Amino acid sequence: MLRTLLILGASAGIAASIPMIYQSNPQLIEGLLKSAITAKPATETQPDLKLAAMPDKPAAAQPLGRKFMVEADARGHFTSQFKLNGRQVDGMIDTGATLVAINTSTARRIGLSLSPSDFTRQVNTANGTIKAAVVTVDRLQIGAIQVEDVQAVVLDDKALQTNLIGMSFLTRLQKYQVENGSLLLVQ
Repeated sequence: MLRTLLILGASAGIAASIPMIYQSNPQLIEGLLKSAITAKPATETQPDLKLAAMPDKPAAAQPLGRKFMVEADARGHFTSQFKLNGRQVDGMIDTGATLVAINTSTARRIGLSLSPSDFTRQVNTANGTIKAAVVTVDRLQIGAIQVEDVQAVVLDDKALQTNLIGMSFLTRLQKYQVENGSLLLVQ
């Protein structure tokens, strides 16, 4: 009986520490996940991916109060509908993006007026270095999660087809983590 209780206690302690390990060192968990993915049989073919393209329809997301769950789409990307300054836009959550990145069409739709002289910053993208305008989005919302005064960059429509929800939003949350093919956002 005591042996069973000790084993159960140790198992519960280990299970409870996994989220803390992920929050303190997400690169470790992501590295383990990447190594598990690369360990798949070589017979599988990899699809041709366009990193800055949206699927026809974002995957359905599940509201959970001050939590929000986003299901991975067919390509494994976490896409959903967001509200930027109260306007609904499609976006992809991108932990590799330092800032939220929106294109000029989206910037106009959410009420940001920009002139060519505002595009003074150089940013490095997957497509090379381009000019960008740094802006502040008054309110970024997904489900019941809402963050105000989020720093963002605006890029030309040709350079950015998909709005990216980057770390300037994610780091303002209590946590975000991948669970069973879904991304959990918690405020």
